[in-house]
Amino acid sequence: MAAGISHHPAVDAPVFDTVALIGLGLIGSSLGRAIKKWGLARKVVGSARTQPTIDTSLKLGFIDEGYIDPADAVREADLVVICTPMGAYKAIGEAIGPALKPGAIVSDTGSTKASVIADLSPSLPAGVALVPAHPVAGTEHSGPEAGFAELYIDRWCILTPPEGSDPAAVAKVEALWKGCGSNIEIMEAGHHDRVLAVTSHVPHLIAYTIVGTAQDLETASAQEVIKFSAGGFRDFTRIAASDPTMWRDVFLHNRGAVLEILQRFSEDLTALQRAIRWGDGEQLHAFFTRTRGIRRKVIDARQAQPETPKKATEGG
Repeated sequence: MAAGISHHPAVDAPVFDTVALIGLGLIGSSLGRAIKKWGLARKVVGSARTQPTIDTSLKLGFIDEGYIDPADAVREADLVVICTPMGAYKAIGEAIGPALKPGAIVSDTGSTKASVIADLSPSLPAGVALVPAHPVAGTEHSGPEAGFAELYIDRWCILTPPEGSDPAAVAKVEALWKGCGSNIEIMEAGHHDRVLAVTSHVPHLIAYTIVGTAQDLETASAQEVIKFSAGGFRDFTRIAASDPTMWRDVFLHNRGAVLEILQRFSEDLTALQRAIRWGDGEQLHAFFTRTRGIRRKVIDARQAQPETPKKATEGG
C-alpha cells in the first residue's frame, strides 16, 4: 500500500451472501476486488454489456459468475450495486425490478443522487430497499483491468437513503463500505448534489474546458503547451482524461446544482479579471491567501494523498 493508507478494518463475517455488480469498469471491478479480498460476501455475480468484459472479469477473479442480462445477475442477490454511467440507470431499474427477490437491497455508485432516487424508485417492487451510495474515489483509468481493492480505503462514501428507508438496510450498506475501508457520511440527496457540484463536478468541467482551450490553439502553441506542461496543466489533463460517458451523464443528471455553482464561479472570475485589469495586487493577494487555506484543510483531512502508486484522483 502507498503511504497515507490507514490500517484496513477487520471483517469478522460476510456482510452479504450474494452481491450483484451491474457494470464491471473501474468502480465495479474495484468493489468486486475489495469484497473478495476482505470477505464481505460469499459470492459476487457480475453483469456487463459485452461478453469479453465478463470473460476478463471472470479471469481476473473478482466475480464468480457473469451475465449479459442484468436480470439474470440479480435473481439471487441480497445486494445489487449499479456501477454504470448514470444514463443507464432507468433502463437497468426496469430490467432488474421483476427479478429482484423480496428483502433485496439496491444501491449504486453514481456521482449524483437525487436522479438515482427518481430513476430507480418507480421500478423497485415492495419489499426491496433502495440505499443510494457515492464512493468519492476513482482514477482516470477505466475498464475491469483498472480496478484495485484498495481504491476505497480512507475515502468517503456518502449514503443518501430516501426518507423512510429501512434502517437495517442502510446499516448493511454502510457495513459493506466500511469493510472496503471507506469513511461513511449520510446526507440528503439534494444536499449531496449541491456539495459535489462544488467539490467535483464543476472542477471537472473547468478541467475539460481548459484542456479543450489548449487543444484549440494554433498548432505551434498547442505543441508548446504540451511540451512545457507544469503541475497545473498536467493535473488538468489528468482530470480531463476521466471517462467521458460517465461525466456526460453526471452533468446531465445534476444540471441544476452545476449551473448554480458555475454562475457563482463566473461572478468570482469576473471579479478577478477586474482586479488584474486594474492592477489591484492587494485584492489578488488576499484572494490567493484565503484560497490557499482550503488546500491546507484538504491535506489535514487526508484527502490529498494517492491511495495507491497508480496516482488516484477523486471520482464523481
